[in-house]
Amino acid sequence: MAEPDGGETASRFIGEQPPAREILEKQIDEGLHEINRELDGLFLSGLSAGLDIGFGPLLMAVVLTLSAGSYGDLPTELLLASAYSIGFIFVVLGRSELFTEHTTLAVLPVIDGRASWSDLGRLWSVIFVSNVLGGLVFAAFVVIAIPDLGVATPEAFVTVAEKLVHHSDSGMFWSAVLAGWLMGLLSWLVTAAQGTISRVLIVWLVTASIGILHLPHSIAGNVEVLFGLFIAPEITFADYGRFLVLATLGNAVGGSVFVALLKYGHVSRG
Repeated sequence: MAEPDGGETASRFIGEQPPAREILEKQIDEGLHEINRELDGLFLSGLSAGLDIGFGPLLMAVVLTLSAGSYGDLPTELLLASAYSIGFIFVVLGRSELFTEHTTLAVLPVIDGRASWSDLGRLWSVIFVSNVLGGLVFAAFVVIAIPDLGVATPEAFVTVAEKLVHHSDSGMFWSAVLAGWLMGLLSWLVTAAQGTISRVLIVWLVTASIGILHLPHSIAGNVEVLFGLFIAPEITFADYGRFLVLATLGNAVGGSVFVALLKYGHVSRG
């Protein structure tokens, strides 16, 4: 048998890029699978995602504590962005259900006529509520347990939260659209990827971009703002509610319009 040359070896390592039609069909099939899941399984998967994603904001607070609690310099920003991506890596590779992935994934079967808008609403409601509840449990646990470990200061948690709540309403919504757009691309690119290493790199690249731009992600940001709400009196329930509503709406628009509609449109007409 002939030895494979360097090109064949590299191709096996990287994986051949599937055609866009194949990626679309895989996305539709995955979306349909989740739409048809039992509610309890969907809820537990969403709860797991809400819990796991909290490790990103927690590690951000640790990085801020170690770097004297300030944003701004390039090494700190890169470390914070990489720390932020850790929670997403846990969720995506762990195959838990994240609301912002389904702003694209679950929309595609509806556009294709294989599922209804009520099916989509049911899926979004269950995943969103379970994601937020998981984040609430994680944030409460961390606020109780972490101070005794001495790895992150309360001020660091407040700094993380303040980066998200100090936006104007329009600024928060449109920046959340960008975050949803990137998360939709993440869902598409992860489906296109052929191996675990490439998926990890894609998740890191996309979510670190969200982190370094300080874009509002409704589920990861839920944990970040809850940290501030639990610790700092200057962050109120009104701040938390405003963030959650605007970030969620913006994320949904970004993933649904700029990824689901456009990808489906150009592939189905290709």
